Amino acid sequence: MKAIVLLCVLILSAGTVSAQSPTAMQNTIEKVRRQYASDGRVAVFQIEADAQGTLKGKTNIPEAKAALLEKLKNEGTSYTDSIQSLPAEVLGEQTYGVVTISVANIRSQPRDAAELATQALLGMPLQVLDKDRGWYLVQTPDHYIAWVDWGGLQRMTLTEFEAWEAADKIMVLAPYTFSYEKPDAQGQTVSDLVAGDRLNLLEETTEFYHVQYPDGRYAYVAKTDAQPYQKWLESLAISEEKLVNTAKRMMGLPYLWGGTSYKGVDCSGFTKTIYYLNGWELPRDASQQVNTGELIDTADDFSNLRPGDLLFFGTRASDLTREKVTHVGMWIGNDEFIHASGKVRISSMNAEAPNFDAYEKNRFLRAKRLLGNAQGIQRLKPEFN
Repeated sequence: MKAIVLLCVLILSAGTVSAQSPTAMQNTIEKVRRQYASDGRVAVFQIEADAQGTLKGKTNIPEAKAALLEKLKNEGTSYTDSIQSLPAEVLGEQTYGVVTISVANIRSQPRDAAELATQALLGMPLQVLDKDRGWYLVQTPDHYIAWVDWGGLQRMTLTEFEAWEAADKIMVLAPYTFSYEKPDAQGQTVSDLVAGDRLNLLEETTEFYHVQYPDGRYAYVAKTDAQPYQKWLESLAISEEKLVNTAKRMMGLPYLWGGTSYKGVDCSGFTKTIYYLNGWELPRDASQQVNTGELIDTADDFSNLRPGDLLFFGTRASDLTREKVTHVGMWIGNDEFIHASGKVRISSMNAEAPNFDAYEKNRFLRAKRLLGNAQGIQRLKPEFN
């Protein structure tokens, strides 16, 4: 009888040790999230535990899921694994995509009224992760993750995607133009185009490129508006002068939260576009761009800055709050920087200048140099690492 009672006690004790409250499990989940997916803009790790110990949610990071399950096991926690790994099964084999319109608006949530998170240009490759009605969760080459509607992309299998990527292409260089049904700039348009758009090159005529869209449409693009992509890549020689010239060609563009194109830019979308059109892929947001490049000494003044350096602005750290980077611009020399604020414009750090920007100077945090130190930067070949 004593043996039976002792056995029951041991069984109950074992059950108590292996059980863990949902709160404790959530604490473990949070530790793993901080380790593997601290920036939710570039990683999906939306996992929670219910009262029965069932793990629910989604992630696109297999090693994070494996680490979580291993931690719970080592803690003696019993659980049921119902975590969905992305890409989602509903996508089948079409887990790749290519943007099909001049500028695709990518939103924070799968609905038209959601915040504009970023934009993607025609021909840009995407990794498709999930689906919600007519919306697709995608990851751009700079690793940003958000939602695009069905009209903005052509989904592809790996074989189809590799064939698209391997084909010859053109790069649109004109700030804003059109493609046409026939080699006639006065004829019917197929779509609008902006600088940075890419299309498959089929053949050339005297004045036009014959091209194909990712969704199969055919069109003609004037040679004055574009260049063969490979030729453009080979011609790239990023420099201070070229960065400044690219930036000044965007003067007056309207400020657009989430914008990264000639249709509108936010502050980091502007600096990102400047560098992109010179062959470099910067991270999406100012708070990410600040982690690139080399820190430049600006303790006394701005004399150490060179054109092309990025200037970061925001709220300084205090005893109670962390530093918050909220704005970025690019130095162009002569005590001036160019940035998107209201519109793309040039401001001065010189208090005697007519375009002096006291507001931005007062919240200046630091400057970083990318030229000569491309830490944290991707080149435009290949698109995905």
